[in-house]
Amino acid sequence: MSDTLSTARRAFGDIAPDLADYTDQVLFGDVWERPGLAPRERCIVTISSLISLYRTNELGFHIRKALATGVSRAEIVEIITHLAFYAGWPAASTAVAIARSVFDEQKD
Repeated sequence: MSDTLSTARRAFGDIAPDLADYTDQVLFGDVWERPGLAPRERCIVTISSLISLYRTNELGFHIRKALATGVSRAEIVEIITHLAFYAGWPAASTAVAIARSVFDEQKD
């Protein structure tokens, strides 16, 4: 293992090392590397799912990942706006606040 800890290892590897391993090896190794969707598309699907399911804990991480794979801020805001009609206003409103926080972190 390298000197750099993965996000999963830093977040919960001390208490759940096997879950961190599954996260690193299976989820972000096997699943995210499948050839059927590009990383950008996987990010769009993932943030859409997290917003719809009101899974806010991971949303900031995945918005950052989406930005890193080429999803624009405008596209993220459009996804949130679209989902307001399918996932509900509270989910969209919360997602906007999380997106704003991520965008603010990344201001130059």
